[in-house]
Formats: sequence, C-alpha cells, structure tokens
Amino acid sequence: MCGRYVMARASADLVAEAEAEADANLELRASWNVAPTSDVPVVLERFVEGRRVRQVHVAKWGLVPGWARDASVGVRAFNARTETVLEKPTFRDAVAARRCAVPVDGYYEWKTGPGKTRRPFYVSRPDGRPIFFAGLYEWWRDPARGQADPQRWLLSTSILTVASPPAEHTEPVLRDLADLHDRLPLPLSPAAMAAWLDPSRRDAPELVGAVVSQAYAAASDWALHPAHPAVGNVRNDGEYLLHPGEPAGTVEEVLF
Repeated sequence: MCGRYVMARASADLVAEAEAEADANLELRASWNVAPTSDVPVVLERFVEGRRVRQVHVAKWGLVPGWARDASVGVRAFNARTETVLEKPTFRDAVAARRCAVPVDGYYEWKTGPGKTRRPFYVSRPDGRPIFFAGLYEWWRDPARGQADPQRWLLSTSILTVASPPAEHTEPVLRDLADLHDRLPLPLSPAAMAAWLDPSRRDAPELVGAVVSQAYAAASDWALHPAHPAVGNVRNDGEYLLHPGEPAGTVEEVLF
C-alpha cells in the first residue's frame, strides 16, 4: 500500500531524473507528507506530431474515471491492486491506454506492534534518487464547468500495488518490507518504466505481468528506518518527519 509519501525535489531535478522534456511552466510544491487528494507529479508519454514524448504533469492523487458523475470517486481510488486492476471498472480503461509513473523521494508505511501500536517507517533509496511507481492516469471533465473554463478538465492518478515479498526471501531488505506491510507500491526499473509508459502498447495483461515480475528486484536496493510519528497527521509537514526524534516547534496531534 502507499498512503503517504515524500516529493521534495525541484521541478528541474525531477524532469532530469525522469528523462522527460523540460516544461518551464511546471510548478511542484515540496512536501514531506504527501497524502491522497494532493496534487502530485506524474510522468507519462504521448505522441506529439508523430513523435513519442515523455512529459511531467501535475495530477490529483486519486483516480477519477471519465464516466464518473463527480470527482469524489477519486478519494477511494488512490491505490490499485495489480491482481484486479484489469477487471475493476475504475481502472481497466486506464491500464489499457493511460499508464504513467509516479515519482517519489520515498514513502511511509506503518508497522503494527504490540497492543496494536503503529510505528511509521520511511522507505527510500540510499543513493537519494527517486523511486518511480507504476501508475495510471485519467482525464475527467467536470460537467458543472463551461466549455471555456480552463479548469473543466481534471487530471488524476493512482498508484499500483503488489503483494509484499515472501517473508522467507533471501534479500534482507525484502524480508524487512514483508514484515512492514502485506502490500508494496509497485516500483519500476528503467526498462520496465520505458515499457509501461509506451503509449503504443495495448497488451495490458502482458504489461502488468511483466512489471509485477520485476517488482522485488527493483525494490532490492531500498532502505527503511523509523520516521517521526507526526507524519500520521497530514497537517504536519517538514523534513523532520524523516527522523524519529522530536522536531523544533509545534506538532499537530497525530491522527491515524
């Protein structure tokens, strides 16, 4: 599962890491506590004048399919399970034709302990480079807005998840991830990302199977460490959330 993550790098740095075309108008807000319904960057490819172009856009986290009557559908669709993504009405059109990657600096997961206590951990790459998760995107037109309204179209996204690695896995970090949660946001290697984003691909079942098969290898160089419990409240934001110690200043009450 992925319910909170970090994206705090500059727009130009992200565009370079994604090997996308530069967009002078791209504006990203740094956040160490990105939650569903937030505006987030997505990487997608489309054909422009016959040329395949990779771009970075800003989307609402929570997929709103084109047939939805209102945008509230997205609140329940911020993650998509790979086991059912091909059949679920909310996701099946997007997985066939509108696939993207969702870049993160790292993500948070809560581990349940004794007495149902919950402790947050931060998962990231030790080298500081972003992780790209397999995602879906959709364009939804707001029927309440007029044809001339520039806000009539909403771009939204969802992150795919897979079952966590088996507990007996030989890689220590994969055993740690299995112990952390039973779901894992689906990471993409560079090769898998190129295939996943390819707008000419229409073989969705084969693509889903291929990216699932490389997920554990793509996650094998991750690291995880305890995070600050204040990350449980989306009103709290700042780099201090990456560390378990008390920050300077006021912290909102932690809510789960």
